[in-house]
Amino acid sequence: MARPFEGKQGLVLGVANRRSIAWAIARRLAEGGAQLAFTYQGDRIEGAVRELAGSVASPLVTACDVRSDEDVARVFSEVGEAFGGGLDLLVHSVAFAAAEDLAGRFTDTPRDRFWLALDVSAYSLVGCARAAEPLMEARGGGSILTMTYLGGERAVPHYNVMGVAKAALDASVRYLAWDLGEKGIRVNAISAGPVRTLAARSIAGFPTMEAIVEERAPLRRNIEADDVGDAAAFLLSDAARHVTATTLYVDAGYHSMGM
Repeated sequence: MARPFEGKQGLVLGVANRRSIAWAIARRLAEGGAQLAFTYQGDRIEGAVRELAGSVASPLVTACDVRSDEDVARVFSEVGEAFGGGLDLLVHSVAFAAAEDLAGRFTDTPRDRFWLALDVSAYSLVGCARAAEPLMEARGGGSILTMTYLGGERAVPHYNVMGVAKAALDASVRYLAWDLGEKGIRVNAISAGPVRTLAARSIAGFPTMEAIVEERAPLRRNIEADDVGDAAAFLLSDAARHVTATTLYVDAGYHSMGM
């Protein structure tokens, strides 16, 4: 069986439990031979992340507050030590907005929580890419992947400030791809359809979103986290060596529909 990630080393941010999209991606990378490090946010999920990381023989599991430049620098220093000074793969599956801002009107989003959503959901990719750059350069290049959503391109009821954050994330992918491309570092995104994750529970009307996609997507079905894992494995692999600054839609075709 082909192992496209044999000898590759990666860092995965955003695993919360075994239903996480980040875990579906990590599992595919591990199956392909990659050695992976993981971060977690907060004591509440630490145990679950450590258990999952242990199942793929991870050499490093560490806390990370992506709002702290010092913490991000510490994490990537630990990654460099664990992986002998290099890094091939970075999976960024991090996003946050206050639950109350995903239920009411976007217009009523207060300034502090607006910036919170953009800081965690968009700027964190910039900070992590900057920290990963020297480690990937030491390996002769690398691949960075983040998770976006159609709500950054179109108004999705109740997605609100998270949609604005995803729009900033989408633009960040393109600018990072330009900056890092000369060093052989690719930056891409996956725009997934609705997946029942821990984060999805915060979105008011999420079951309605699922029902609409199933009714109107060309394939007439919803996706699962493993579908995203399969697509991510392609974008992170050498098979996608000439793919960068690109968003790959994994949503049964829903993004193509006008109504």
